[in-house]
Amino acid sequence: MMATLSVSAQSRFEAGRFTVQPYLGATGAMLSNMPDIAPEDGLFGLSVDATATGGCIFGAEVEYRFTDRLSLAAGLNYAEAGCGWDDIELSVMGQKAKMKDLKVETSYLNVPLTLNYYLFKGFAVKAGVQFGFLTSADVKATVSTGGDLPSLSMNLDEDVKDEFNKFDFSIPVGISYEFKVPVVIDLRYNFGVTKVNKESEPGFKDSRNQILSLTVGYKLGI
Repeated sequence: MMATLSVSAQSRFEAGRFTVQPYLGATGAMLSNMPDIAPEDGLFGLSVDATATGGCIFGAEVEYRFTDRLSLAAGLNYAEAGCGWDDIELSVMGQKAKMKDLKVETSYLNVPLTLNYYLFKGFAVKAGVQFGFLTSADVKATVSTGGDLPSLSMNLDEDVKDEFNKFDFSIPVGISYEFKVPVVIDLRYNFGVTKVNKESEPGFKDSRNQILSLTVGYKLGI
């Protein structure tokens, strides 16, 4: 009986068969050409660097194995992206102000298409194209004051979706490993090709998504 189950499980993933894989994970994202907050911006000689920000990703993909080594996968996922900045602290003449967690948060509904080549059993390298559709874009921060100023704290949340392009095209490249379970770990990097911002504001150049994702999925035979 165990031998029969083993053969049946292997046959689900052989050449000429389809599989479906739901997955979830995390993203680390950055927007290229985002400006640092520099002294010329009038913040008392302060310089604040742009940083990466994190988010979640979840979805599913269908894979077709042409041969034992070559397959094509098409998926649909929701992914969070964006960019952040280091915390800003000001202290002038007894007055203090702090801005924390300043970031641009975006989210996309993505359709990735990848060609996968299995170098050896379970381990694949992959590359392809991805079509992304913007679902949200917000600028967020937490501002607090102190010192001679009345102490207060507020959360800023501004919808800036109208300032972003609705479509995003990128090139995903990555690797994956499938265990016998069969649990699949996938590490992927998306190089943005199209710019995300509609217009170049002063200090802003054309920005593109740069997204690293790590997901864990479970592969099922169809």
